[in-house]
Amino acid sequence: MRQIAISVLALVAGWVASAGAQEKSSALNLSLPTENDALFHGGGAAFYQYIIRDFKGVKSMPWEGGQYGFVRNPIEAPGDLVYTRFHEGIDIKPLRRDANGEPTDPVRAIPDGTIAYVNLTPGYSNYGRYVVVEHRWDGASYYSLYGHLASALVQAGAKVNRGDQLGVMGHTGEGIDRERAHVHLELNLLLGRRFESWYDTFYKSEPNRHGIYSGINLAGLDIARLFLALRRTPGLTIPDFLSGEETFYKVTLPASPNFDLIQRYPWLLRRGAPESRPPSWEISFNRAGVPLLVEAKHTAVNGPILSFVKKRAGDYSDVTRGIVGGSGEHPRLTENGERLMRLLIWPD
Repeated sequence: MRQIAISVLALVAGWVASAGAQEKSSALNLSLPTENDALFHGGGAAFYQYIIRDFKGVKSMPWEGGQYGFVRNPIEAPGDLVYTRFHEGIDIKPLRRDANGEPTDPVRAIPDGTIAYVNLTPGYSNYGRYVVVEHRWDGASYYSLYGHLASALVQAGAKVNRGDQLGVMGHTGEGIDRERAHVHLELNLLLGRRFESWYDTFYKSEPNRHGIYSGINLAGLDIARLFLALRRTPGLTIPDFLSGEETFYKVTLPASPNFDLIQRYPWLLRRGAPESRPPSWEISFNRAGVPLLVEAKHTAVNGPILSFVKKRAGDYSDVTRGIVGGSGEHPRLTENGERLMRLLIWPD
């Protein structure tokens, strides 16, 4: 046991030292995936594709539903509306259509990278036909996703430069018609390398057709806000960008040797590696489920434990994508939340 503890400690220290030794990368240098740049000129209806909403019998087409975040499925709350469905990316509307009304906008890589995955079968995903590109910044991998494509022009393993065409905008995927054609864009962290084994254990009725590049395994940050932040601060890094995010809940996990999130994203250990193997790790998340910080803890736990949540009166599941349930003074990890946290230490 002592030998295992020393090995884990040495591994963590190695990750942190490796991250510190990384040569500082160039700026993120992101570009928008299409020629639609209205995000930088007011955004709104000129940039985001609308959704169709039927709320209490009233139909509307709000462009706000194309934004990132909790922007869909409103419910009435005391004195307000609460939007309970999370949108993982942004929906960018087309600028060009042919004589039949089909979009023709090229969709391009937002920075340099490597094609990680291409799904060519629209019916296999709500994203329809989609492409995932891996990007390396400061020794860590991030993944941009381009969904609802009419066609994909790249293959897994190919290198692409910023601005290279990946495909053509379309309306493949569930619930999208020609009128609402758009590209769905995300920029993600990867949660678990052992996702396929985890998925096969908990989701037996639906096969995993996308390997580790399933949407369940990708935690998307607010990419529209990142684009705008980079206009103000061109040298901004993703860790710097996420450091301004609000911690909404924390989960403590056993110190499993399979916990490799801090290997992929060493910057999560902003306070450095501990001097000895900790009994547990506490992970801070924002409302979207993006990990923000990992800290060593001295209390042993047997499984995922909710250790903090920002108090609110309503149902926590409405603002945490169903990860935290309960309300007020009685928060808890939901069954789905506990299952997702186990992915981080799988097999546990």
